[in-house]
Amino acid sequence: MSLPPSRSASGGQPQDRARWRAFAVILAAGFMTLLDVSIVNVALPSIEAGLAADDAHIQWIVAGYSLSFGLVLVPAGRLGDLLGRRSMFLLGLIGFVVASAACGLAQDAAWLAVTRIVQGAFAGILNPQVIALIQDLFRGPARARAFGYFGMTIGVSTAIGPLLGGVLVSSLGPELGWRSVFLINVPVGLVVVPLAARWLRGHGSAAAQRRSGSGGGLGLDGVGLVLIAGIVLAVMWPFIAGTESDRGLAGAPWSLLGVAAVLAVVLVLWERRQDGRGRPAILPGVLVRNRGFVLGASLGAAYFGGFTGIFIVATMWLQQGVGLPAWLAGMAQMPFAVASAVSAARSGRRVSQRGRRVVVGGLLLMMTGVAALSLLMALRPEEPWTVWVVPVLLGIAGAGSGSVISPNQALTLADVPTRHAGTASGLLQTLQRLGATVGLALMTSLFFSVVDTDGSLAAYSRGLAVSTAFTLILLGVALVIALVDQRAHPHAHDEADAGR
Repeated sequence: MSLPPSRSASGGQPQDRARWRAFAVILAAGFMTLLDVSIVNVALPSIEAGLAADDAHIQWIVAGYSLSFGLVLVPAGRLGDLLGRRSMFLLGLIGFVVASAACGLAQDAAWLAVTRIVQGAFAGILNPQVIALIQDLFRGPARARAFGYFGMTIGVSTAIGPLLGGVLVSSLGPELGWRSVFLINVPVGLVVVPLAARWLRGHGSAAAQRRSGSGGGLGLDGVGLVLIAGIVLAVMWPFIAGTESDRGLAGAPWSLLGVAAVLAVVLVLWERRQDGRGRPAILPGVLVRNRGFVLGASLGAAYFGGFTGIFIVATMWLQQGVGLPAWLAGMAQMPFAVASAVSAARSGRRVSQRGRRVVVGGLLLMMTGVAALSLLMALRPEEPWTVWVVPVLLGIAGAGSGSVISPNQALTLADVPTRHAGTASGLLQTLQRLGATVGLALMTSLFFSVVDTDGSLAAYSRGLAVSTAFTLILLGVALVIALVDQRAHPHAHDEADAGR
């Protein structure tokens, strides 16, 4: 797999500045929506007390965002291809800011649960446009560099969420603290929305996409969209329900996975029929037959399955096991965010020369950090000094993570036609969201199965050891996929060099 050669639409330096300026706005919006996946977790005790929320309310406040986020990704990506990515981006951004204000002003738990679902839906509308607009704005090494910055954003937003939430709740108090977790998006949005409307003008409009051959004439596969939504719901819900259930995964409605399997068969048959007759398909043959896209999307699902849950189990070990306050527990995870940010920015430059080798190296480095963390917790479960070692190991893992997410996105989408960029982005992120949901449920289930033995520091340490060992399995799956793709494209970096 190779990255396309660098091209400039107009070749001038002012145009380059305009592209990076537009990219900065895209990145800021993406950061806000990804931050809200993790920032709310640390505020849940305050929400529970302040709004008298019961377990069902808390479940929907947490899960509703992720569920609606995942459900709308593919439809939103397709609508971006059809109607213009700028329009869908602005719709998602404005809706997200308004929904954030509604969350922060909630007067009861049901209100907050509903507005969280709405907030997640608008985040799902916005995010496919982020990746698709990067595809529109950049080519070749510049695109790889942009994806590097986007990967940095994913890593930082995921890791910094608990820290920022802890600081807000600790400094502003239980009542105003949890509200500020949502309301902080409002002033940011008031700055980003007008800048996006201005700086994205001429980028990602329906007319511009038609002129470039990247939109129009695709049609909308309504049946395919409904089938994909049903599959996503049927796969995600058992794991979400199991995470929040008193019985754990044993209490999850696993029969829905059978429903998902049936819907998947129907989807494949329907999409083959649509594609064979030249009709609009949500899974167009150009994507399904693209081996690089299929392997890269599968790698992303496996990686996010292990990557996302690390912060949850590490936070529980730090806060409930070691006894650190929320803000200090967040600080302990900052080395991951910092190392990931630096590594992601560098990997964006290296992926053009080294291709999938960058991802393989990143996975090996992350697995080294996670394996060392798992062994430390297993061998020294009761030692208080381990709290000083954990941030170092998380930093090693973060350095590897930064070389996985953004290079994988760049390589996965490298050979995807621009007119399908929104659909491909939605599919890629949907698989990542499914992987994250499944991985998080399994990791937390393993964690609590050990912790519930006696609730001691040793039990929390063993729980962290077991859950991170499971992470290694998922990272190993991602590594195998990366090696298969590297073997299929051994000279991708040479091709990229030749095109520059």
